[in-house]
Amino acid sequence: MEQVFVIGDIHGEYDLFQTMLENFQPETQQLILIGDLNDRGPKSKDCWLLAMELVKKYQAIYLRGNHEQYFLEFMAAPEDWYPSYLHNGGKETIESLLHKGATEEYSPTEIAMLIRSRYKEMLQFLEVLPFYCEWGKYLFVHAGVDLSKAWIETAESDFLWIREPFHQGKNNTGKIIVFGHTITPMLYGDMQTTALWQSDGKIGIDGGAVFGGSLHGVVFNQTGIVEDYELSNADHPWQPDF
Repeated sequence: MEQVFVIGDIHGEYDLFQTMLENFQPETQQLILIGDLNDRGPKSKDCWLLAMELVKKYQAIYLRGNHEQYFLEFMAAPEDWYPSYLHNGGKETIESLLHKGATEEYSPTEIAMLIRSRYKEMLQFLEVLPFYCEWGKYLFVHAGVDLSKAWIETAESDFLWIREPFHQGKNNTGKIIVFGHTITPMLYGDMQTTALWQSDGKIGIDGGAVFGGSLHGVVFNQTGIVEDYELSNADHPWQPDF
């Protein structure tokens, strides 16, 4: 493919996801989803079903985010993970998969059993999501890499969770690293700038859509950024609650 089209953290904002995909040109672009399609926003199930369709139809690459991992950890040990998963936006995902009020109606174990019985294919799909994708001089990853060693040796947890050591570390990887996870208003330090964040061969693309910021869809070719589509989440007031 001549270009990559990469979409930032969606967090259940299905309508923004659909609108962003209107810019995707499958004939010439490889689609990459940077992870965190679920939690916090209202339509995680719809986002996952759409992602499954995009992977099947266009060989889209859907990278594992910390929120996909959170969900899988909850499914594997529901009683242990339930309180922290709910605290991090899991209630919305559970309700989108089951129904409103499900978290009050069922125990964590019952919730996991119901989800497992209804969404076997979706769970199998999520369990094999990759942690990174290389494309030419670019490295796409959800959170970042461990810059204290060869990037390929990064621990799986760091691919999903790393923040300051990656943001502030020296990028000697030879790669331009495109990532989500940490919202750009936080990277800018002003809690309001939703534009792409670029520093030392690192490009942050999570504009904080679910918090009332924006969703980025960025087109790259082998020489740089071709286009940055930024959709403001006009339906949600700015509320950096994380």
